[in-house]
Amino acid sequence: MSGTVTAVSRNATYSFTKPNHESIRLLAGLGVEGDAHMGETVKHRSRVARDPNQPNLRQVHLIHSELHAELAEAGFTVRAGDLGENITTSGIDLLGLPTGTLLHIGETAVVRVTGLRNPCAQIDLFQKGVLPAVLGRDENGQVVRKAGIMSVVLTEGEVRPGDQIRAEMPAQPHEPLRPV
Repeated sequence: MSGTVTAVSRNATYSFTKPNHESIRLLAGLGVEGDAHMGETVKHRSRVARDPNQPNLRQVHLIHSELHAELAEAGFTVRAGDLGENITTSGIDLLGLPTGTLLHIGETAVVRVTGLRNPCAQIDLFQKGVLPAVLGRDENGQVVRKAGIMSVVLTEGEVRPGDQIRAEMPAQPHEPLRPV
């Protein structure tokens, strides 16, 4: 399974959206250099309030550009970085990856998929109605979270739009993605 990076984003301050950049640098064990969510321990404010010492399983947030297209069809205007993602992708089924998948991005960067992004109410503050649009239900009535995946950096490297992404699946049995 493979895909392409369509945009990269980071923000040194805590805000919902992240501006696009020509490149971002992934730092092993930390995340995106210069991003407010970079670090070994959690940086998301609600998680810090619960336990500031828990490991940061949300160092790099990836969203598929196909979600942006789906939201546009529903009447929303959402661009790369608007939902807080660091890497926007195309052509790879991020939501279909199992936990532990290694994503080789660009020449050297490698991230390990830790789970799903659990969309929160901030999404509706960005644009009213987007939260229910990034949540759905499957044929069994289970909630489907479509707001991307989270990962941790194993090997550092520069990531740029146009870089290739290659998925390396973990050993069987595969563990489905859960919110982190």
